[in-house]
Amino acid sequence: MTSAYPLSWPEGWKRTTDSARKNYGPFKTTFDKARRDLYDELRKLGAKHVTVSSNIPLRLDGQPRADQARRSIADPGVAVYFELRGRRMVMARDAFTSVHDNLRSIGLGIEHLRGLERHGGATMMERAFEGFAALPEPGNASHRRKWWQVLGFTAEPTPGDNGYDYAEAKFRELARTAHPDVGGSHEQMAELNAAIAEARKVLG
Repeated sequence: MTSAYPLSWPEGWKRTTDSARKNYGPFKTTFDKARRDLYDELRKLGAKHVTVSSNIPLRLDGQPRADQARRSIADPGVAVYFELRGRRMVMARDAFTSVHDNLRSIGLGIEHLRGLERHGGATMMERAFEGFAALPEPGNASHRRKWWQVLGFTAEPTPGDNGYDYAEAKFRELARTAHPDVGGSHEQMAELNAAIAEARKVLG
C-alpha cells in the first residue's frame, strides 16, 4: 500500500544524487497553492485515487505540513500515485532540495502533458502517459513478509512495549544498506518504507 508519509519512491525510478539537486526552483507559489494546482490538474486529467507521497509529516487532516515544505531535508523527493483510465500511474521528482519545488515541478509536468490533449493530440497524450505506469508493489501479497518481520522483530509487537523506538532505530539501521544509492535496491527500500509506515500506525 502506498503511503503519503514517509515517502514511497516508485520502483524503477532513478534517484537524483544529493550533489546534483538544485537548491532553488523557479517557482513562486506557496506550498498550499502548488498542492491545490496539482490536484486540479489531476482532476482535469480524470485521475482518481490520488496519493501524494513525501517525507513531510502529515497534519491531523492527512495533508502534509506546509511549514516543512521548503526546508531542506535528507530526502525531498515527491511521488504522486493515481489511477488513470483503470491503470495505476506514478510521477516522481527529486531534482530539487525542497519538497515544494519537486511537487510544483510534477504539477507543471502534468499541465504540459495535458496540453497535448487540448491541442488535438489525445492519442499523443495517452502514449506519453504510458511511460508513467506504476510497477507492482514488491512481492506477491500472499508471500510478502509482515512489517514486523521486515524490521527484525521475532514476534508481532503491541503498543506500549517500547517497540516504537526499536522499530525507528531498526529502520535507520536497515536503510543504510537497503537504499539503492548505497548498494541496496528500490524493492528493498519500498518494503522497508512500507514496514516503518505500518509500525508507526500500530505502535505510535
